[in-house]
Amino acid sequence: MKKLIIFALLLSTAFFAQAQQTELSFPFQGGAPVMTKFFKDSITVSPEIKAKKATGMAILKFTADEYGTISKIVIYYADDYMLTVPVIEALKKSTKKWIIPDKEKFHDFIIPVSIGFNKPTTGIAEVQKANYDFYKTRRPILTKDQLPLNSATLLPTVMVSYDLK
Repeated sequence: MKKLIIFALLLSTAFFAQAQQTELSFPFQGGAPVMTKFFKDSITVSPEIKAKKATGMAILKFTADEYGTISKIVIYYADDYMLTVPVIEALKKSTKKWIIPDKEKFHDFIIPVSIGFNKPTTGIAEVQKANYDFYKTRRPILTKDQLPLNSATLLPTVMVSYDLK
């Protein structure tokens, strides 16, 4: 009988704890698909990126306040600085669209963005050479110290592809 009572108490405690947990909503108004579409539409690949056939990754951290206003954009990693410029501009356009967890005045988010070009139909060798030249001369931004992540939320990777012409 004691075992049954203890089991019932444990079960009710587990059920109560499960009921207490609140599932976080996605931190961008409209959810993950809307965020992905927003960034794909908002990231304008510069002519310089297209000319150099640049590809790579940029990982940025930013802070949003309780009103969704963005501040403190920090580059954690980038294959080259030129890849971060359109991402930072898109982040600035996303102000007022962020939702932070309850009772927080500020929240940090980490957003990885991958930028690449669509496979060309002609001139593949030239494109490969230009891309390799970019790769050889790129200047990555690397973090040389530990990253204070605190309670940052890692967002899904945004994949951006551009046409070469």
